[in-house]
This record gives sequence, structure tokens and C-alpha cells, in this order.
Amino acid sequence: MTAGTGWPALAMFAAFVLLTLGITRWAARRTRTADDFYAAGGGISGFQNGLAIAGDFMSAASFLGISAQIFADGYDGLIYSIGFFVGWPILLFLMAERLRNLGRYTFADVASFRFAPTPVRTLAAVSTLMVVLFYLIAQMVGAGQLIRLLFGLPYPYAVAIVGVMMTFYVLFGGMLATTWVQIVKAVLLLGAASFMAGAVLWRLGFSPEALFASAVDVKSAAATKAGAPPAAAASAGRAIMAPGGFIKDPVSAISLGLALMFGTAGLPHILMRFFTVPDAKAARTSVLWATGWIGYFYLLTFVIGFGAIVLVGTEPAYLDPAGALRGGGNMAAVHLAHAIGGDLFLGFVSAVAFATILAVVAGLTLSGASAVSHDLYASVWRRGRADESAELFVSRVTVVVLAGIAIGLGILFERQNVAFMVSLAFALAASANFPVLLLSLLWPGCTTRGVVAGGAVGLTLALVLTFLSPAIWVTVLGHAEAVFPFSSPALFSMPAALLVIWIVSRLDRSGRAIVDRQRYAAQRVRAETGIGAVGASRH
Repeated sequence: MTAGTGWPALAMFAAFVLLTLGITRWAARRTRTADDFYAAGGGISGFQNGLAIAGDFMSAASFLGISAQIFADGYDGLIYSIGFFVGWPILLFLMAERLRNLGRYTFADVASFRFAPTPVRTLAAVSTLMVVLFYLIAQMVGAGQLIRLLFGLPYPYAVAIVGVMMTFYVLFGGMLATTWVQIVKAVLLLGAASFMAGAVLWRLGFSPEALFASAVDVKSAAATKAGAPPAAAASAGRAIMAPGGFIKDPVSAISLGLALMFGTAGLPHILMRFFTVPDAKAARTSVLWATGWIGYFYLLTFVIGFGAIVLVGTEPAYLDPAGALRGGGNMAAVHLAHAIGGDLFLGFVSAVAFATILAVVAGLTLSGASAVSHDLYASVWRRGRADESAELFVSRVTVVVLAGIAIGLGILFERQNVAFMVSLAFALAASANFPVLLLSLLWPGCTTRGVVAGGAVGLTLALVLTFLSPAIWVTVLGHAEAVFPFSSPALFSMPAALLVIWIVSRLDRSGRAIVDRQRYAAQRVRAETGIGAVGASRH
């Protein structure tokens, strides 16, 4: 398969673009207020929101990145499937209902409920923007590689196309358009992944054992072809069924696992989705549905990754002269689609992958824009006295700025695995957002100074260690050796944030701290019962 795949892929892309443009036009007519723009008027049902959450969460990192990681490292790639998934029970049992009852548009509404709003909202907005930017990098890289592979466009142009389309959807359709694009994308992605996994298993007699054995044989044959002795080649084949190939030290493995698990409960674009439903019951229902869809999908990615080893790794048509995947390491699932169903199914899967990326970047961009317009402009700078039209104008300007930054960073990080880039965003969310939310919701002794100090320490430490890690210090900046040797900072930055929040809050004897502690009782009543929650005014 070469660049410029042809009319099937082009037709599928065109059909999806027309569909999403139609959704955006429909949504634009119904997006008149800030409530419509940020939260779709609170009129999304629990089932619809569950699908939208799944569509928002099953990103390029999930579909392209995890399958590519399994294709490269076998069993080790499963750490992403499990890590991305296990954070959902935390959201279901600890966060969903409380978030819906306490917030309006962003998670900063919740974090600042009983604290001084200016410092907490400022911290939350900065943290949101950092998480959004790292997450956007992964989506832009995946999109650029996909379009370059299919249509032969230069990579920078491909990334720019995605940025422009993302801007259009969010500017005109807001949360309503974003939600329905995510729902359509979730249905298409689940259908495509189910067919791909089913086709792989059908070719191998529906035997997972045969799939894994074939993958081991393929890796052994590749090692033999590379000149390895028979014993070493056999060992190389068996290595894909054992841990330690991708993440070689226990500290990095534990740190990455913590980032993926607790980062889920701190992702601003996911937390924002709980404000699109009418009440707390719908919020719980949406998380329950999302957990089911996401868990099912991650089971499929494991089959897709090993299927790519068997069906793609042995075909010269999908490999360049050096033996690497054509189009980049993130394209294993796309090549597998061609191996299974030819150009027609390749076109469909490529359109689905593109839909996946557009849906996620729309949600991310809306989350970043709301942090600037609602948290910084309306709540901090204007102190709640901002005109609604001015707030929406700031939000739309932010969308354009974020799109430009995302395009630039997507070009800079072209060669990174997209699942790994998303894991860095998860590390930031786990280090800054999750500790602040957890302790502000559940600990009566938490204070404004505590959450601001702890959140700032967690965010700063995660950013600095990420910058000094091999992913950026070596791969992007070209240094010989990383200053921070581990792949993820979460094991160090998340406990540091929790510890600082606890210490500073315990030592805080200010008048503000007394108010913070006294307001916990009112916060708990509203969080648990929904009395006084935003919702009735929407309908």
C-alpha cells in the first residue's frame, strides 16, 4: 500500500466530513448561550453521554497508539489498555455524581466551590491548558501520519488540515456539535474495531492461542532474517509474550500505571462531559455506559495489535526498505485494515480513525477554551461580571489560538508514539488535577492555600520531569542521556502534590482556612443530595 490510496478512502473521508459539517450546522442553530456552548444546555441523556464520553476517550492513542505499541512490543502494550481503563471505577464511585452536583461548566467550578475562587481557578485553568496541549500533540501526530499515508500530502499540511477542521467544529457548533460528532465516531469506531478483531480471529480459527503462537513465530522469523542465531531468534519471538520489552524497569512501569489510572479522573475534557447531562443520576449512568464501551474496545485493541504482527509484519507491501512500517510506527491498525478488507475497508477505517481524532481534538479544544474564557476571563479577571457574549467571544478566540499551537507542536513531535504522548498528559492530570479534586471533595481539612500549593507543585514537578525525561530531553532535543531516567513522572509528582496539600492545609491557620473548613458541610450536602445543583434552570 502506498500513499495516495485512491477513491475508496477519499469517498469515505468525504462522507464523514459532510456528515460532521451537517451536524455542526444543525448544532450551530441551537447554540445561542454560554450554557449551550459549554454544556449543550445540559440536555444530553445518560446513554448518549456515555457514548460521547467513550468517543472522547477512545482517541488516536487508543486506536492507533496502543495497537502500534502491541505491534512493536507485544504483551507490554497491554499496560496502556489496562491503565487507560482502570481509572473509570474511580470516576464512577468517587467523582461523577459529586462533579455534576457541584459544577456548571468546568472542573474548576468544583475545585473552587468552597475555596477562594481566584487562585484555585487560575491554577485549574493553567493545569487544564497544559494537559490539553500534551493530549492535542498526540492527536495531531496521529492525524498527520494518517493523512500523509493515505493521500501523499506533506506531513505539515496534513496536520494543518486537522487543525482547521477542528477549529470549525468548535467555533460554530460548541458542545452540542462536539457531543454528536463524538457519538457518531464512537459507534463507527466500535463497529470497525469489532470487525477487525473478528476478522483476525476468523483467519486463525477463533483461537487466541493460535494468534499468539503465530505472532511469536513472526517475531522469531524476523530475528532470524536479521542475522540472529537460532536460540536468540526463538528468545526474541517469545519475548513479545512477556513483560519488560517496552518498559524495562519497575519504577517506570509503576509510574506509568499510576499516571494512566489516576490521570483518567483528572482529564479536563472528560470531566467537562458530566455537566452536559441534566442530573447526577444521568452522570452515573453515562459513566457506567462509557466504562462498558471502553472496556470492550480495549479488549479489541489487544487482538488488533497481535493481528497486525501476524498479517502486516510479514507483508513487504506494508514495510519500507528498512523493515519499518510505511507511514510511521502508529499506522499498524490502518495497514491491518487493508490486509483484511482491501482498499474499501481501509477507506472506512481511515475515515473512522480521522473521525476519532477530530472528535477528541474538538473536545480538548473546547475544554481549553472554556478554561480561558470561563475560568480566567469571566471568573478571575471579570470576577463573575462578564457579559455572556464577551465570554463566548474570548472562548472562540482561544479556540483559534489553541489550534495554531496544536499544529506547531504536532509538527515538532512528529516521530513520537501517540499512546506515549497521551500518557504524558495523563501524568500531568494525575499530578495536578486529581489530587486537588480528590482532597477538596473528600477531606474537610483541605484549604485554599493547600490545594493551590499542592496543585502547583504537582504540575510544576510533572512538567519539569517530563521535560528532562528521555521522551523530550533525548528524543526531541537530541541529548545523549536524560537527566530524569524514567518514562513517567507520576510516581514522584502525584505523591508530592498530595503531601504538599496535606502539610500546607494542616499548617494553615488563616481566616480563609477557617472559612474553607466550615464550608465543607454545605459542599457535602450539595455533592451528595444535589440540593441547589445547576439543572432546574436549564429545563
